[in-house]
Amino acid sequence: MYKLKTIGPTCTLGEGPLWHPELERLFWFDIPKGDMHSCNALGGQIRSWNFGEPASAAGYVDKNTLLIATASGLQKFNLTVGSWKTVCPLEETNLATRSNDGRIGPDGSFWIGTMARDGSPHLGGYYRYAGGKLDTLQSRISIPNATCFSPDGRIAYYADTRKQVIWRWPLDEAGSPVGDKEVHINLRDLDLNPDGAICDAEGYLWNAQWGASRIARYAPDGSFAKAIELPVSQPTCPAFGGDDLKTLFITSASEGLSDSQREVEPEAGKTLMLRIDIPGIPENRAKI
Repeated sequence: MYKLKTIGPTCTLGEGPLWHPELERLFWFDIPKGDMHSCNALGGQIRSWNFGEPASAAGYVDKNTLLIATASGLQKFNLTVGSWKTVCPLEETNLATRSNDGRIGPDGSFWIGTMARDGSPHLGGYYRYAGGKLDTLQSRISIPNATCFSPDGRIAYYADTRKQVIWRWPLDEAGSPVGDKEVHINLRDLDLNPDGAICDAEGYLWNAQWGASRIARYAPDGSFAKAIELPVSQPTCPAFGGDDLKTLFITSASEGLSDSQREVEPEAGKTLMLRIDIPGIPENRAKI
């Protein structure tokens, strides 16, 4: 039995949890509000910032700097003074799209997806920012999600939620994708919708499954290992944190829920935290 705790403000669409190992704090986003929240390892000392546009994912550069994906670009954010500047545009002239799921790769590159603000299909893309250049990995994406990497840094995982598939993509020694992506976990038969994901130290992938009130763990071969039931129907993304990386943080969403549903799941939109027996892997440091 896992003991759950809920933390932070109620988000419309909580996403992008990131454990900053040098600050020992969690950062996460409420995408449509453009808010970024932060707390300590126990869920206290909440701080918040607003970017004036949707914001969704981040990586840490150093103790005082984050690289943040917003609707218009990748932003170098100074935590000390709360200021930021754009280091790379991201579909800045396309007002129909915004950033979504993303994570820093083993080489320090930023893998980031975009999607339609109104959820229309095939309007998004999937990108990799490395060496000051933004490369398109895939176009016609509907809802990019599940971006994470194997502990050895040789495999990237990602999903298009509407396709109900998580792919695996081999990486070369420099962290660049090589060859073709392959189906890693096919969730169509179970009608499950893969949202955000993270790998643990054993190479298992933890996937938040939108609409299913659970987070599921899958073996390196893609086989199902177990699932943990959650008190929210729309979990969005996991992250490992704490000094031993054995605290699992999971963001969630309250958007689209009826009044009766909100009564049944009052924690919807909160960030969940629970202790598990398996540690995660440290987040990669972003290179700008």
